[in-house]
Amino acid sequence: MAIASCDSEPVQTPGCVQAHGALLVLRLSDLRIVQASENAAAVLGQSAEQLFEQSICTVIGVEGQSRLRSLLDQEAVFCNPVYLMTLPSTHTGTGDAVLDVAVHTIDGVAVLEFEATSHTVEPKPDYYALVKTTLAKLQSASSLQQFCDVVTNDVRGLTGLDRVMVYKFHNDGHGEVLAESRRDDIPSWLGLHYPAEDIPKPARAIFTKTWIRPVSDVSGALAELVPLANPDTCAPLNMTHCVLRGVSIMYTEYLRNMGVTAALTLAIRRDDKLWGLIACHHYDGPRHIPYHIRAACEFLAQVVSLQQQATEEKEHLAYRLKMEGVHQVLLAAAARDGGLAGLINGTPSLLNGIDAGGAALYYLERWWCIGNTPTDDELNGLGNWLSAVMLPACPRPLYVTAKLAQAYAPAAGFAKVGSGLIAVPVSANRKDLILWFRPETIQTVNWGGNPYDKPTVPGANGPRLTPRRSFERFAESVLQQSLPWRLVEIDAAASLRFMLAEWVAGQTGRRTVLHADLARSNADLDAFVYVASHDLKEPLRGIYRYAHQLLEDVVSIDDESRRKLDGLVRLTVRMDGLLDSMLHFSRVGGTDLLLEQVDLNEILAEALDFLGSRTIDKEHAVAVPRPLPTVLCDRIRCRQIFVNLLSNGLKYSDTANQRLEVGYIAPNDSHPRPHCPQKILGQAIFYVADNGIGIQAKHHQQIFKLFKRLHGHDSYGGGSGAGLTIVRKLVEQHGGQVWVDSSAGQGSTFYFTLPSKASPIQ
Repeated sequence: MAIASCDSEPVQTPGCVQAHGALLVLRLSDLRIVQASENAAAVLGQSAEQLFEQSICTVIGVEGQSRLRSLLDQEAVFCNPVYLMTLPSTHTGTGDAVLDVAVHTIDGVAVLEFEATSHTVEPKPDYYALVKTTLAKLQSASSLQQFCDVVTNDVRGLTGLDRVMVYKFHNDGHGEVLAESRRDDIPSWLGLHYPAEDIPKPARAIFTKTWIRPVSDVSGALAELVPLANPDTCAPLNMTHCVLRGVSIMYTEYLRNMGVTAALTLAIRRDDKLWGLIACHHYDGPRHIPYHIRAACEFLAQVVSLQQQATEEKEHLAYRLKMEGVHQVLLAAAARDGGLAGLINGTPSLLNGIDAGGAALYYLERWWCIGNTPTDDELNGLGNWLSAVMLPACPRPLYVTAKLAQAYAPAAGFAKVGSGLIAVPVSANRKDLILWFRPETIQTVNWGGNPYDKPTVPGANGPRLTPRRSFERFAESVLQQSLPWRLVEIDAAASLRFMLAEWVAGQTGRRTVLHADLARSNADLDAFVYVASHDLKEPLRGIYRYAHQLLEDVVSIDDESRRKLDGLVRLTVRMDGLLDSMLHFSRVGGTDLLLEQVDLNEILAEALDFLGSRTIDKEHAVAVPRPLPTVLCDRIRCRQIFVNLLSNGLKYSDTANQRLEVGYIAPNDSHPRPHCPQKILGQAIFYVADNGIGIQAKHHQQIFKLFKRLHGHDSYGGGSGAGLTIVRKLVEQHGGQVWVDSSAGQGSTFYFTLPSKASPIQ
């Protein structure tokens, strides 16, 4: 039988009361009795049949009826039981019963509940002073644990019950005993967990409407209402707010299985939702808690509900201030440096704020990571899932879980570093992400009995579910789960996301203006460079021609003058090369890429033909280990990349046996990929390798700067120093990167990528 049968019990309309008290239902218009509990004779001295359609004054007297009418007219008693009077024995007709009477209204009727009082017992404790003292303790508590300890100790002192627990509900519905005050000779249940089914949904729903639920005798008799339905409406009585409401058979069996003989339960709410319960148990027979003690407990439950969130926030204040301070520094660094990379690479970083094992940022089309995180491929899959599936479905742009593998199956592969996740998008398109990870914490959860033990017994309508009979400690290991994220951490992540999103939006607007200004400036600069270079070439050619003619025409010239003329010719040739490089560089990027599918083998052949004047032995000097692939690129610019890299490989060599190799490394190749300055994901890497003079590591970045040469102007055939700068610009136009792996005397290998779309998260 399904556990859902617990959720089908009519707990709001049981049609019966606990037999230690009596209940009357009155018609509001004339205060005549329309229903009475069948034990009315034992409690009130008159049977239910005798009381039917009688005026309430026959039970509480004329003065009592007048007080009742005044209370109904002036006080807020709808769904709110209030004390009416103490009923002397002369009114009950039983001779010795003194009763407290409470009243509330619901669905057009007044409900009166009669039960034994202790008002005549001396001395009377000052319950106001007790509650006031408890309130002072609660307000001074510095932690949630200390707060809950005060609750259990003082409620136990107020009620005299054997065990009082604060029972918190987790997000999945199961409960945990956070605090406990108990008799010394009974075992502790502190830290035990209980499955959600132990408190069915209807019972939880009632605790969002009423504060208190007493059960004076777990094994006590029940008394039905007579008649069961209101004769005026033919509807059962809604008993949600009745303290005498009959107890579910499932609940009484559950309590008896734990050895409990009497119970009192109080609600703890947060924002009108049930946060937990104050559960009180007694083991030495029935225990009736009189009205005035219950009223003090109910008031205390309301105070606890109001104060609990404040206490938890007080406990987290220092942590919140720390996170906010770190996040403000991170935001200031982003504004100062103009980018988000400092969130990971700077000090402090994302890991100095929220307590996590690792953090990852997707920004500028790549992952930036700190701490223990999944691999880039795993992050790509997770990022795609978050952007496409989870984040759009979340009510706010934030996803939180302590059990990632349950929602995203591939996370089982990286559970050791990423079982818990907080994810926030930085930008509106949800591609730029910040992820905080918590590792798997293999937890041992101690259950109060085996939560999987669901016995059944024969019933009138077939087998019915019964509560567990054993509540011995049952330990269970929980895998692929992290420590839970605290609310203060979730709020801090949401706040950081909001601040960064505002900053990114502002940066985007400013960047648009700057890009327009920069484009105009670049166009003006390119035009100036082109005009200046073009106009300088004509007088330069004249200087070269006149100097060359002087060398040929003058027969008698001294050695010093000839040396000067030779130098002038050489300088004009060098300057002419520099001007050609400037003209070429100014034209690179001047027009958009013309992307098409290009066979790189054809591009390589064209580049070798272009360099044919250098007498390259194509069959022996240039090796191609395997045919190059076809890629999406600009044919002319790609050919220029190969021309410049091959030219450099031939030029910077001091060996007669020159060797060049042109090849590529596919994403799925088994051999290790080369070290890259940035992470290259899912892209082919192309290379041109030589056996030339090599480059020291300290110069690897310098060689890509314009007109930067590592040798004399006339060494290794001269050159302007613009070739590699042009290569870098052409590669970056394709969205790729270029870098070198080289050491002095060992040759050089230039790597580059040609992605037409350089975003691994689509």
